[in-house]
Amino acid sequence: MATCCGKQTEAPGKVPNAKRVALVGNPNVGKSVLFNALTGSYVTVSNYPGTSVEVSRGHAVINEQPWEVIDTPGMYSIHTITEEERVAREILLHETPDVVLHVLDARNLERMLAMTLQLIEAGLPVILVVNIMDEAERMGLKIDLELLRQRLGIPVVGAATTRKRGLGEIRSAIATYRQDMGSPRHFTYSRLLEHDINEVSGLMEGEYILSRRALALLLFQQDEEITSLVRRREGEGFGVIAERVRDIAFNRRGSFHLDLSMERKDIVKKLVLDVFTSPEKRVVTWGERLSRISAQPLTGIPLLLIVLYFGLYKFVGDFGAGTLVDVLEKKLFVEMFNPWITGIVKMVIPWEIIQELFVGEYGIITLGIRYAVGIILPIVATFFIFFSFLEDTGYFPRLALLVDRIFKRFGLTGRAVIPMVLGFGCDTMATMVTRTLETTRERVIATVLLALTIPCSAQLGVILALLSKFPGALAVWGACLLLLFVVVGLLAARVMPGEAPMFYMELPPMRLPQFSNVLTKTYTRMQWYFMEILPLFVLASILLWLGKITGLFEKLVTAMTPVMASIGLPKETAVAFIFGFFRRDYGAAGLYELQTKGLMDARQLTVAAVTLTLFIPCIAQFLIMKKERGWKVAGSIGVFVSLLAFGSGYVLNRFLLATGILS
Repeated sequence: MATCCGKQTEAPGKVPNAKRVALVGNPNVGKSVLFNALTGSYVTVSNYPGTSVEVSRGHAVINEQPWEVIDTPGMYSIHTITEEERVAREILLHETPDVVLHVLDARNLERMLAMTLQLIEAGLPVILVVNIMDEAERMGLKIDLELLRQRLGIPVVGAATTRKRGLGEIRSAIATYRQDMGSPRHFTYSRLLEHDINEVSGLMEGEYILSRRALALLLFQQDEEITSLVRRREGEGFGVIAERVRDIAFNRRGSFHLDLSMERKDIVKKLVLDVFTSPEKRVVTWGERLSRISAQPLTGIPLLLIVLYFGLYKFVGDFGAGTLVDVLEKKLFVEMFNPWITGIVKMVIPWEIIQELFVGEYGIITLGIRYAVGIILPIVATFFIFFSFLEDTGYFPRLALLVDRIFKRFGLTGRAVIPMVLGFGCDTMATMVTRTLETTRERVIATVLLALTIPCSAQLGVILALLSKFPGALAVWGACLLLLFVVVGLLAARVMPGEAPMFYMELPPMRLPQFSNVLTKTYTRMQWYFMEILPLFVLASILLWLGKITGLFEKLVTAMTPVMASIGLPKETAVAFIFGFFRRDYGAAGLYELQTKGLMDARQLTVAAVTLTLFIPCIAQFLIMKKERGWKVAGSIGVFVSLLAFGSGYVLNRFLLATGILS
């Protein structure tokens, strides 16, 4: 199973004589579900060369023939606009798939068939997968797949991939697919457009993967990548082609895009005549009713608060950070495992200084592994169960619609809600997901907000567990983060150059989540996260041990003592902030340790929690910020966040002392 984090889960390697199948289609039509069903666990996820866009690849054996399966980013047309669409087309152009599976949503058949026409017209070996048939049938929609197959001239398979329906037919269609690539089918446009297409395509002499007819249409649409491709292939002859394309564009006065869109719409209407029928009285399913409730502010905001209360506060905070941490950290590690392993290490290793590396105050086992397994693991596990549950219901796209108007004030669109929510699981992962946002401006603003105000699940869980013991403390912490999120977001939208982004998102059906899907997604994310954090926790323990034996750690604590005093915190709190530099959750676990020792009252704990949440991102997140945004932007964000964190801590401490709110 592929992760969402750009990490390789299990390298499949190259298989000799493997054919290639590419999955294409709009976002949220079930491509990834089909990809996972075809490939199982033999999957890699990596950035496409020269881009920040992730592409999943895997292997499947279909009818005893090995296949490489590629899950391309979502695209709406062969004429590309976003980076994701460009990558998807690059795969079609340069990786020469033997089969292209175009996956579309049965409920939106007429709208999505326009891209099917483009793929067929381009001469690509297309199989059409009409997915989400179960939801279409619940709505009373009927689709004559056989008639559609006859009219398109390609294999057409009905499926409901989340229910495992149609998978056998899809595999069979892939295994038996044959096409004469020399004679791609095309659909007839108006007489004038046909004349222009034939004239320009007749001037081409180079060899192409796409049909010359499709290339001519893309040239008319002023597609830069296709123009460069044709220029390279045609050489000196390109001048004649370019001149004719300019003449056609001039004659149409910029109306070509609209003209082509309207003509394709008319062709699709004729194709679906008698193929797609809907009932006289449309059936409204429970999923549609819930979808409307969740996307409308009047009902959607209360629903969101209910989801956050029971999901984040009760399940992750109370159960994960409370019940499970008590069992694992206190009962298992502190009372049972640590004394036992300490005795063994002291018996095996005679040197005290080496003993401390493993079982001392900052020991790899007694501190690093205890934090990772006893405190962080149960919190992260419960968060990813919650996140995977919501993801499988289809709730997140509705949440994106709900917050879109608000997010636009911050220079973002509703699409940014996905990395923001994912940040509550892991800010490192969420920073990588910001690459799905359309503009650089959006990506930078989202990265700043993630680095500043979004606590990861482990940090959030520990803080919820700590502050919930004090009346008012949790409210103050939440209000501070919300206020800074709004203020920084509004300022960033004004300061950052660029135009306000447009927002569009395909809505998958809302449905009851499948236990197997939730379990698989949770396991995959947990596998990535735990393998990511465990080495860092071990490394942090080693560095802290080295700092202790060299005296450097004590010097750092001493150097930070005036800063801690300025925000009303005891000297020992500096240890948690040093921990937080290695990982945010490591720092939160440090606060947990200080609180259990009774070193902080409610006011100090609240100030520490706010400051630590706002504090500089952990090493992993900072390195991802550098990779995604570059050293200059990452460094600027790091300095800005750190100064704002301690400034906010100072102001909050003064405010609480003056008002006596948490006295």
